[in-house]
Amino acid sequence: MKTSVDRRQAIALLAAGSAGLTGVRASAASSQVRIGYQKSSVNLMVTRERRLLDATLPGVNVKWVEFPAGPQILEALAVGSLDIGFTGDTPPVFAQAAGKDIWYVGLEPPKPASSAILVAADSPISALADLRGRRIGFQKGSSSHYLVLRALDKGGLKWSDITPLYLAPSDARAAFEKGALDAWGIWDPYYAAAEIDGRARVLTTGQGLSSNNSFYLGSRELTRQPALVKGLFAALSQADALGKADVPQTAKFLSEATGVPLAGTIRFLQRRTSGPVTVLKSSDIADQQRVADAFSRIGLIPKPLKVADAVWQPGSSFA
Repeated sequence: MKTSVDRRQAIALLAAGSAGLTGVRASAASSQVRIGYQKSSVNLMVTRERRLLDATLPGVNVKWVEFPAGPQILEALAVGSLDIGFTGDTPPVFAQAAGKDIWYVGLEPPKPASSAILVAADSPISALADLRGRRIGFQKGSSSHYLVLRALDKGGLKWSDITPLYLAPSDARAAFEKGALDAWGIWDPYYAAAEIDGRARVLTTGQGLSSNNSFYLGSRELTRQPALVKGLFAALSQADALGKADVPQTAKFLSEATGVPLAGTIRFLQRRTSGPVTVLKSSDIADQQRVADAFSRIGLIPKPLKVADAVWQPGSSFA
């Protein structure tokens, strides 16, 4: 019964969102929107698969580009190859610290259970303090970078107590399975895939350590088109509701699109926090400021920064 209710709600939201996008058709200033996504970008991938933007932005060519992780997406955004991209909490901190012209335009609900530090199933590591002297792999400048930093703090360790190995997700998994890493900081769906195959054990998730926020970052040009951004967010929120209403179908298509086994994709979706895409509130900015301050304190970014300086403020007409 709950599934049918969810489906009715999703259909109603889809209809309402489509109606709300009518005004975007005439006001979209660009004939092309270039979107950067990664395997964790559920809403973007559902939007693409259901052709939600094609239906609501006629005349606008939508170009989809996949990347392995957030840092690569923001690099492309900064050099003008993308208009909007989806990342975790840490990539925009490093991008802003490097002086890149990127803007926080929106976010999804926090997903602290969707990231983890993994160790081998037979590893002697059983507590965060046991990470002292260990080789920990993760994507530099990713959400896992911050998760590892927070885990060390909780375990009473310093950054200098570990050997960080900066690896993209696929390379990190290969190194982890070969025993070249003692621990691996990673996010879903890679986390779920490694967990499902039984060779990995969870040392800690992000719960109690990191909100693991997911952001939409845009170019300066995109921020000059609030109607277009509003249309994008309405479609993304529709996608979220549709994906939640039919997890088996969503998992099937995502598994086929990403190459992540179906069982891992289902687990990823089941623990993923669902909700609409919104602009940032003051509390969201404060949460992200804590991420930036953590990296500044230990010198991993060259100087303190003010997150609010890179947050787009669309005004009351956007609501």
